[in-house]
Amino acid sequence: MDFKNKVVVVTGGASGIGLACSREFAQRHADVAVVDLNEKAGRAAVKELRQFGGRAEFFSFDVSKSAQVKSSVAKIAKKLGGIDILINNAGIQRYGTATTASEEDWDLVLAVNLKSAFLMCKHAIPEMIKRGGGAIVNMGSIQSGAAQSNSVHYVVSKHGILGLTRSVALDYAKQNIRANCVLPGAVDTPMIRWSASQTPDPEATMAALDRIHMRGKMAQPEEVARVAVFLSSDLASFITAAAITADGGITMAIGGMAFQEGGLPAAK
Repeated sequence: MDFKNKVVVVTGGASGIGLACSREFAQRHADVAVVDLNEKAGRAAVKELRQFGGRAEFFSFDVSKSAQVKSSVAKIAKKLGGIDILINNAGIQRYGTATTASEEDWDLVLAVNLKSAFLMCKHAIPEMIKRGGGAIVNMGSIQSGAAQSNSVHYVVSKHGILGLTRSVALDYAKQNIRANCVLPGAVDTPMIRWSASQTPDPEATMAALDRIHMRGKMAQPEEVARVAVFLSSDLASFITAAAITADGGITMAIGGMAFQEGGLPAAK
């Protein structure tokens, strides 16, 4: 898979799965726009990516704010010459049920996890059309088709990501734009470590998250990133509107999610 002369935009691209995506694309000769609010991490990521020989630029803006997305996507396209691939990866986690979750947390999670992907699609798709088409990969979760307790806003946002993926794939197929969704299980990222820190015994929580996967270990970010890279490539030219599960088998075994009863964190 070679992405020479392709421009890739990765939201949440300076840490976790997003950083792994940025690296994988850069190693395959793509020009990468790293989008993240964390300026220190973003600039460090770009410095690393440039070592692979391609162009890499950092863009700091709030992907949940319409005006910022509109102006920043235009800047990305101008700076790098267009947009061919969009990886919607930005996401956060909060905990609560329909009766305990605050309205503020609901709005925040839906804005960062779902609205941001809509806004990025809204403004990146016209740039892709100018280039003759493109590929969009939205980072969902196994909770795009299932649910963990005490995570109402996260679950709803990830269900929504799958619906957005299918709608975009259908509406823009004639413009040669493919859209797919990756559904990871537990991935060893800063976000899941933050989630584990919210439990009484974070180390035991991380160990439990390893155990519930068939191989006895959760995913590393690059294992999920490579799925996104494949879906963005010409090798996946006939794949669109798909939900590709990359969960280490966690959703296969009956009772595989029983760990929820222990109040463990969301599997992403």
